[in-house]
Amino acid sequence: MLRNIEILRSILIHPIIVAPTVAAVGLSFFSYGFPQAGSCVEISVPQILLILIFTLYLRGVSIFGHRFFQIYAVPLSVMIIWTYAFFLTAGGAYDYKGCSPDIPSSNILIDACRKHAYTMTHCRTDVSNAWRTAAWVRIPYPLQWGLPIFHFRTSIIMIFVSLVASVDSVGTYHTASVRINLQPPTPGIVSRGIALEGFCSILAGIWGSGTGSTTLTENVHTINITKVANRRAVQLGAVFLIFFSLIGKVGAILASIPLALAASVLCFTWALVVALGLSTLQYSSQAASFRNIMIVGVSLFLGLSIPAYFQQYQPESSLILPSYFVPYGAASNGPLHTGIKQLDFFINGLLSLNMVVTFLIAFVLENSVPGSRQERGVYIWSRPEDISTDPSLLEDYSLPRKLCRCLCREKHLGV
Repeated sequence: MLRNIEILRSILIHPIIVAPTVAAVGLSFFSYGFPQAGSCVEISVPQILLILIFTLYLRGVSIFGHRFFQIYAVPLSVMIIWTYAFFLTAGGAYDYKGCSPDIPSSNILIDACRKHAYTMTHCRTDVSNAWRTAAWVRIPYPLQWGLPIFHFRTSIIMIFVSLVASVDSVGTYHTASVRINLQPPTPGIVSRGIALEGFCSILAGIWGSGTGSTTLTENVHTINITKVANRRAVQLGAVFLIFFSLIGKVGAILASIPLALAASVLCFTWALVVALGLSTLQYSSQAASFRNIMIVGVSLFLGLSIPAYFQQYQPESSLILPSYFVPYGAASNGPLHTGIKQLDFFINGLLSLNMVVTFLIAFVLENSVPGSRQERGVYIWSRPEDISTDPSLLEDYSLPRKLCRCLCREKHLGV
């Protein structure tokens, strides 16, 4: 039965579904990007320009045989602009008489300071007091924030969001295999990858990180730029990330990045997500057919327009929330009223999420409108028998040996 489910999933999820869904993930944050970055244009605009110059105009410049500007465009530009923002802060560019950046805007009593609170919060490099309060070493532990709280209506929404993340992962797995000239994964390998994402999300919940675990689509772009897809390099990078997460002062340095600077970087990364999502259409040999154009266009437009309608009904209290929380605020006060409070919250919340609406529309249209396999761009999956007989492919797709001894049997490595 599990085998049939894997085959069914591989038939239903196509590039025509993945493309608008992933693109909607990036586009859904457009209201947070430059509206936040625009609060401090003297920082955000140079940051955006610097990233574009490094990635587009200086991408061919080699230093000691490495395309330095293309590979390190984001960290290099952030360090340069952060230094510039630090000197602006230290020079008093954001000092206002009688106003303190340490006081929350909701507690400011002087009207003149309220006008400058937004600027100080988004532009200064010393808004966070994390450097003074963060410990040098802090070891996180399970349930450090208390026992998890379960809400049925919220969990249903997150199930759909996780489904969208899984669609993103399916496209990323297949694209990554093409980039590194590997035989496409089998449905079993894709299922195993998504299952591990779910397992890591459980661990994240136990440790109280506040975010789940999923495939980072931008890593496909990283592989394409660096030409590095070595497993040991990824493992070594993971070790460094775990080590630095234990040092509180590293987090304090990241907290000193002005919000306007962070938003300007996200303008680039989310735009990259949109581009990578739409690039999935290349796997359809007839991407420009009227059928595919209509499905992608309708699902993407309605995926942005329908949530915009539901988000109009957000409660007044959500005005103080960041814009990326607006869909969740709209869930409790949406236009749909069935008389069942839990159902109202579920439907209003679901239809307030751009990527979910886009996925549902694209999924229904793609699997109901007739089209050939070439037109639909059906993913080509490998057979477990082919991979199990090829030692090199078995090594590429297998779990690390020590981990596999604990989680699986040897004969399941390649499926």
